[in-house]
Amino acid sequence: MAEKRLHKKRGVKLEKEQFCCSVCLDLLKEPVTINCGHSYCKRCIESCWDQEKAKGVYSCPQCRQTFDSRPVLRKNGMLAEDAACDFCSETRPNKATMSCLTCLASYCPVHLEPHYSVAVLRTHKLVSTAIPLQKKMCSKHNKLMEIYCQTDKLLVCFLCTLEEHRGHKTVPVSVQKAETENHLFSSQKEVQERVQQREKELKELRQTEENLKSGAMTALKDCDCIFAELVSSMQEKCSEVKQLIVSQEKTAVAKAAQMQLQLEEEITKLRRRAAQLEQLSHIDDPIHVIQTFQSLSTSCESQDFSPTGLQRSFADVTDCVSELRSKLEEVRMEIWPRISAAVSYVDFSLPLAPNSREEFLRYCCPLTLDLTSNYPYLHLIKENLRVRPSPSPYSAQPDRFARFPQVLCSEGLSGRCYWEVEWYARCLSAAVAYKDIKRTSDDSRFGNNDKSWTLECTPNGYSFRHNNVETAVLGSTSYKIGVYLDYKAGILCFYHVADPMVLLHKVQTTFTQPLYPGLGLNYEWYDVGVFAQLVKLW
Repeated sequence: MAEKRLHKKRGVKLEKEQFCCSVCLDLLKEPVTINCGHSYCKRCIESCWDQEKAKGVYSCPQCRQTFDSRPVLRKNGMLAEDAACDFCSETRPNKATMSCLTCLASYCPVHLEPHYSVAVLRTHKLVSTAIPLQKKMCSKHNKLMEIYCQTDKLLVCFLCTLEEHRGHKTVPVSVQKAETENHLFSSQKEVQERVQQREKELKELRQTEENLKSGAMTALKDCDCIFAELVSSMQEKCSEVKQLIVSQEKTAVAKAAQMQLQLEEEITKLRRRAAQLEQLSHIDDPIHVIQTFQSLSTSCESQDFSPTGLQRSFADVTDCVSELRSKLEEVRMEIWPRISAAVSYVDFSLPLAPNSREEFLRYCCPLTLDLTSNYPYLHLIKENLRVRPSPSPYSAQPDRFARFPQVLCSEGLSGRCYWEVEWYARCLSAAVAYKDIKRTSDDSRFGNNDKSWTLECTPNGYSFRHNNVETAVLGSTSYKIGVYLDYKAGILCFYHVADPMVLLHKVQTTFTQPLYPGLGLNYEWYDVGVFAQLVKLW
């Protein structure tokens, strides 16, 4: 009797675990399953989560697993399908809770009782009716599928192994179940880790979105202020120029009026003299004519006046303002592409930045050193991937670096790219540069201008240089340097190639032209084995 009660107890426990909601402790109504695999009445779990909404964190009432966002409820199709008892004689049979794989029948709790009380029935294998019994039967032989064919990866019955699955590798379902559970556990763990990773990425993406909105609002305000200052400055200068013109106009007009008065007075005098001379010309007395003419010959003329200088003064003002406009337009044309590029790099479609070397290698790109750009005494070897010093120079080329031992690649980059550099020298320059970098001047060295960025590597450490500004970089010496470029995001990173990767220096800026990878060397002629090369990753 005690054994009978124990078996009956086990049957009831299994039924409750399968069909009862742990919130209301009743049979499941509208059964739904959440991310951790537990099932609840739809109304019960929604009520629980409504109470947790204020906290912003949702949990499973059974295992207490938490979720940052409210999980999507999924209908539990297995529990939602009710199996009918095969032994109920009523018009509406009771719901079956267990199926017997020996009897091949399903039972409600009342008709299941003999399987706990009758000795011969207690040896039968009982399973939950969560999955209909018919789905466990072979459709061809109507026998229980209790064998797994590993050759065809199918569940089959005993008769199937004697026919179309004869000679195949088969195992009992109990053996296959253990193997499947191992795979299931691994898959569950992998999926859960993936869910957690995606939830983390979602959280980061939402934070990034908020940061972008905040940054955009700040940029709008700052740009408004800057352009307002520019407009105000231009208006102020315009007002100053106008005041200068008006002031100069008044001064010039006053001077012109004074000059007009002087000219009018001189004209009057000259006309009076002309009349006297005319009158003198009609007198016959020679002595009187000579005496009078001498007194009239004294000049009363002043210096000549010309308005040309006044006219030119205002023309020069217009020319100067026109020159200012031209220079401002030149600056605008130079700066605007950088402004446009800085605005357009914001792109949510960009994938997340790589973390491991394996992820970096997804962005490796084929590169070759440009034979027309290398310093004359740097020779290219090994499919134009390596440079080394040589006493015999290359012939002159217009694009060849003439002052410093360095070389550019042939490929211009404007996307996501990763490459690695190996070196042995007194100093290596792992660089990127614009195509129009100078080739012959003193500032053509990588990092000594605003068109190149370089990490200087020596046996004693590192330094970063751009636009002739040098920054010390901490890190242990590595003779293999990884370079990662995200052109649209304006990111340039230098790494010590290791497992895991070690970031040495990161640049955040705006690029306005395609970037060409470059290598530079510092050495003496008596140094042995000097070289630098691109590592072939593709």
